[in-house]
Amino acid sequence: MAGQTPVRPDDHLISPDNAALVLIDYQPEQVQTVRSTSPELMMLNTTAVARAARAFELPVVLSTVGVEMGVNTGTIEELRAELPDVPEIDRTTLNSWEDPDFRAAVEATGRKKIIMTGLWTEVCVAFPTLDMLREGYEVHPVSDAIGGVSVDAHERAMQRMIRAGAQPVTAISLAAELQRDWGRPGADRLRSILRWYFPELDKITA
Repeated sequence: MAGQTPVRPDDHLISPDNAALVLIDYQPEQVQTVRSTSPELMMLNTTAVARAARAFELPVVLSTVGVEMGVNTGTIEELRAELPDVPEIDRTTLNSWEDPDFRAAVEATGRKKIIMTGLWTEVCVAFPTLDMLREGYEVHPVSDAIGGVSVDAHERAMQRMIRAGAQPVTAISLAAELQRDWGRPGADRLRSILRWYFPELDKITA
């Protein structure tokens, strides 16, 4: 049937009305240590997630670690450019959920479905995910937008989170889940992401 399907109330899938995006520690010092995937491919997918969040007007929580301590620099430039108005929450904790400002920012979104991204998978993604699952959040790690110090580290962390109840997604599947129907208004939001994404992917994988 052609035409627009209605938005479902209390949708069990991810929608613009029920989800928030969390981005943790996409800093140059962290990005350059990723070995589980290509840092370039990972950042392409992370940028796609940020573009989808902006296009579908999701609340976004952006965090860094060690900037105020003088150990690290802020969010990597290509991601910061996608989210110019989102403040950075700097921490000393490896587990961001143990930082009061980070936790307050997530709670302030009012959303229980959390799209989780960060570096590394085995630390800055896994630790808050495990805590948040125990507190009743539904957490969706974006598996191709995160990375660990090795393939094994990434995969073991993904398994650990899944066993605890996390529901992984990928960058493009997330964007499609937010749109859900080409007949709905604003479908050009998804089209523009896809038209940008695949040429950029070809540059990386050629």
